[in-house]
Formats: sequence, structure tokens, C-alpha cells
Amino acid sequence: MKRLVVLVASAVLTACSSGPLVPETQRFGPSPTLPEPSSRLLPLVNIAPVARWSASRAPMPASGLRVQPFAEGLDHPRWLHVLPNGDVLVAETNAPPKPANLGGGLRGWITRLVMARAGAGVPSANRITLLRDADGDGVAEIKTAFIENLFSPFGMALVGDRLYVANADAVVSFPYREGQTRIDAPPVKVADLPAGRNHHWTKSLVASPDGRRLYVGVGSNSNIAEHGMAEEVNRAAILEIDPATGATQVYASGLRNPVGLDWNPVTGELWTAVNERDELGNDLVPDYMTSVRRGAFYGWPWSYWGQTVDARVRPRNPEMVARAVAPDYALGAHTASLGLAFATGAALGSDYAEGVFVGQHGSWNREPPSGYKVIFVPFENGRPAGLPRDVLTGFLSADGEAQGRPVGVAIDRRGGLLVADDVGNVVWRVSRAD
Repeated sequence: MKRLVVLVASAVLTACSSGPLVPETQRFGPSPTLPEPSSRLLPLVNIAPVARWSASRAPMPASGLRVQPFAEGLDHPRWLHVLPNGDVLVAETNAPPKPANLGGGLRGWITRLVMARAGAGVPSANRITLLRDADGDGVAEIKTAFIENLFSPFGMALVGDRLYVANADAVVSFPYREGQTRIDAPPVKVADLPAGRNHHWTKSLVASPDGRRLYVGVGSNSNIAEHGMAEEVNRAAILEIDPATGATQVYASGLRNPVGLDWNPVTGELWTAVNERDELGNDLVPDYMTSVRRGAFYGWPWSYWGQTVDARVRPRNPEMVARAVAPDYALGAHTASLGLAFATGAALGSDYAEGVFVGQHGSWNREPPSGYKVIFVPFENGRPAGLPRDVLTGFLSADGEAQGRPVGVAIDRRGGLLVADDVGNVVWRVSRAD
């Protein structure tokens, strides 16, 4: 019966067209084409059902690259952190339970049913697992529970002898000793994070290069503030936290769902990957990556791509729209660009020596689907320079089923690219073919 309801809901929600598509080359870059918005009574839901990888299947790497499983048999691996000794931490995690009084109505009910088809309905393992490849063959021979009994953990950062973890409701810290394979010490709360409805529950985390500040990406509690701005305090923002005192302030705002965070090695700027709003059509609004300026406002919810007004948002706020900063680089609408990691050298070849790897989890409300791959955006002198290149594809089968979905990306100590695949339950490793 549940399967029937899901299929009926999908049919109802995908019944209407969203208009002509913008050519792919115009959906990426610093000046994407922004078509006229379209609307519908209910949101388009067009998510790929889960098939998962068979024993002989894997993503398809770009020419000159190879891919292999770094670790398999994981439980919804979402995010990665590489420790200085080469050990890899992976957050096995999913959304926390929502409060009973914040279910989201009919729209939320239908969306949850359909999203379950995509493998996103599993309980959270609430665990960080340690992966160790001591012999350097590109496969982790040690896979062991590192920290357990967390609360939908996501971002991780090591500063000195303290490991910081961003749970869905707080940043906590643990003592860390190089080479240890398990932490049993109780967590120490550093700072609370917005929780409640947790429409966007992931909390990414990066430390400043000097370790004096932590930066946390916190997504909005809604699509376009439909639950009211009172639920959006310290949300749709990157927060700056003093780990010594827990003091928290907004570093930048108007970022609907900032997920991947990393430091540009050339300019020293903080960059983020942001998931933009839904329900304006197939090619609105572009997800993006951008440098993040202290105190800057990036538009959400009143405008997008700078000062393009979202007429659905009430009350309007012309003053905030006038402040809105346009982002640096569009990553395609509804691609769910989550992971973001700057290249750290030429271990994958000269074509991947300067730029950003982006894990695109894949659309749930676009026809045809977008994302479902890992891309590389080349940079020159610290700035984006050209269209993205596919690094890993094939996450969608020929039948439109999701064999996997890439999320977090990270560069390991040997220069390989690690990709967390939360549907395939694998961490993949990309290396040079020769």
C-alpha cells in the first residue's frame, strides 16, 4: 500500500511540464541564464529510485583517471575529513527525527514518501567511522567505529589535540591523539546550533587556518521562509564560532543552504557550495559556489543571483534586496551541489592542479534530472576559469535509477580524490590512471 501511495504521489507531482530547458553551457559559470520563473500547485518531484551498485559496477571516471572503492559496506556515508596522518573520518549519518508538531503538512508528507524511494529515509547511524589505508594501495584495510552515539553528525575539523564535530544541534569537541582508532571520551559542547524543524539538517564545519575560529554552514528551515523568519534565526548563514568561549556570530547570510566549505589556497578566501531555492522551474534557481565575504548578504529569501526578486516571498524587503551580492559561479539548477574541495596539487594530472571538486548529489525536482556526478571547476590565479569538467559520472543507470549519489569530497594525503556515496554506501577513491 505504501509503495502504491508513493507511485501515485510521484505521478501527481510530475504531471506538469516546467517549460523549455536552458542549454547546459548557459547554466554554469559567472553569468548563468535566468529564465522566467514558472510555478505549479504542488512541487515537481522527479527523484531517481534506488538501485545501488551491483558487484561489478562503479562510477565512470574521466579519461586519464581510475576509480576504486576505498571502503564499502558503510551506512549512509555523507561527509569526509582527512586527518594529518592520512586516516580518513567518514560521517555515517542522516536526518534527525523531526518534532511531531512540525511535519510539514500534505506537501511535506508526499515529499517524504517520494524521497524514501531515493534511499534517504533510513535512520541515522549517528557514527563517525575511521578508515585507514596503511599500505597505500588505495583501499582502507581498517574500518572501525571512531565515535558513536552522536546526533546526526556532519562536519568535522581537527585543531591541535581537539576534534570538533558539528552535530545537527551543536558543535561538540573530543580529545584526539594521533593514530588512535577510537574515542570514548564524552563530548564537550562548544556552541549550540539552530535545530528544531531542521528542514536543512546538515551542519558543515571548517576551521580557520590558524585554528582560532570555526565556521559552520547552516541551511534554512524552509524553501523561501514560508514558516516565518522567526524560524530562520542564525540560519541560511555561515556562523563564526570562537571555540574557546562558544561565542557565535553570523559571518555571512542569505545563503539558503551552504554545505561544502573550504579555503581557497591561492587567495585565502572562504568558499562554499550553496543549494538554492526550489519550485520556480527546471532551470531556476542555479545552485552555486562562491567566495564568502564577512558581513555579506547573498539574497535569500527575498532575491536570488544577486538582486533578482523572488515575487513569492512576503513581505517584500527592497532594502535587503539592494544589499544582495551575486555569487561567483553557477553550478546548475537543482544539482544539489554539496561537497566542495580545492585541489591541493597535480596528483590527478595537470588538468586538475588548480580548481575545485564538487560533489553533486542530484536533483529531486527537475525533469530531466541534473547532477548525480562529481565535477571539477578549473581556476586560474584563484578564480574560476571555464566550464566544469566531469570527473565521475554513471551514478544514474541507463534506466534512470540511482546506483549511488555523491556527497562529500576530500583530497587524501596522497593526492587522491575521495567521494562519499550515501546511496551506494561506498567511499570511492579517484586516482591517476597511469
